[in-house]
Amino acid sequence: MDFALNPQQESIRDAILKICARFDDTYWLEKDRTGGFPHEFYDAMAQAGWLGICIPEEFGGSGLGIMEAAIMMRAISESGAGMSGASAIHMNVFGLNPVVVFGNDAQRARMLPGIVEGREKACFGVTEPNTGLNTTQLKTRAVRKGDKYIVNGQKVWISTAQVAHKILLLARTTPLEEVKNPTHGLSLFYADFDRERVKVHEIEKMGRKAIDSNELFFADFEIPVEDRIGEEGRGFEYILHGMNPERVLIAAEAVGLGKLALDRAAAYAKQRIVFNRPIGQNQAIQHPLAKNWIDLEAAWLMTMSAAWQYDQGLPCGPAANAAKYLAGEAGFDACQQAVMTHGGFGYAKEYHVERYLREVMIPRIAPISPQLILSFIGEKVLGLPKSY
Repeated sequence: MDFALNPQQESIRDAILKICARFDDTYWLEKDRTGGFPHEFYDAMAQAGWLGICIPEEFGGSGLGIMEAAIMMRAISESGAGMSGASAIHMNVFGLNPVVVFGNDAQRARMLPGIVEGREKACFGVTEPNTGLNTTQLKTRAVRKGDKYIVNGQKVWISTAQVAHKILLLARTTPLEEVKNPTHGLSLFYADFDRERVKVHEIEKMGRKAIDSNELFFADFEIPVEDRIGEEGRGFEYILHGMNPERVLIAAEAVGLGKLALDRAAAYAKQRIVFNRPIGQNQAIQHPLAKNWIDLEAAWLMTMSAAWQYDQGLPCGPAANAAKYLAGEAGFDACQQAVMTHGGFGYAKEYHVERYLREVMIPRIAPISPQLILSFIGEKVLGLPKSY
């Protein structure tokens, strides 16, 4: 068993960090203050060919695995870009995996190159206001009429909808009361984002101002039949092929952000002098930071294990969820401790750690809460009765 990154993986990390070095703390601080999608960063990643890291080579991608993608996403977050940088390309890396796996040849040839080349941005439309994580209860309806579907309904917490050209949409095509299993009757579409039929309302939030979050309202939104991915009614099954990779990637991003915060805290603790000694000489400062390092290292090993399992075609649900849980908690603790280590200056934007604390709430909450992960492990791994 070899825990070292191989030469290709090392080169990926080095190449990503070289690109990220062009976007320093000043860049991300300004994005945090004023908002606006980081097009310059996105374009730099696209020009270097990194947006299609997991997309097959025949469609312009690199054909690499989720392990390599996790290494990339950690490097982006750890560089100082945090969740603002990671979220700018997050959807490109995992989001179209259902198209890769379940789309036909014509769909893959039509849908994938635009994402790989950075010509098109996509958003992921699943979550709804009244269903939350209970995906089987989605209310948005797609009714087939001839050679198209008519969509009406609502989605919430949809990232990058302000700038998206495409939407990967999960909607119910068969009413819930007409299916034997609530996971049936949901269909997946990848369609043009028609802003005449989809109203987009941005949600003001506590962090990651550069990446918009939105509420979507669909009113007779038309989707051609040829934009349906796979069979009608099997969309829930298809999006599962994107959910585990997403958990792995967001875990990697949380570890990266936690390591960034820890490095800033340790550097500050070495040079900050109080009572004629560096504060890092005090065990009350040392021990929490040391624990942060231990927790982040453990979370990273779990993340790599989950990524390896996915790339090997093994069932990776428990590992992916465990990685997301460990990384979300470890990243949060490290960011919080970084603020506390800086004392009053931790509250000042110029030291950046307050931004990390606000942004790390994202991988702690999304795309699944830590409590639901514990319920999943309790039921699916330990065999305990379902609690919800």
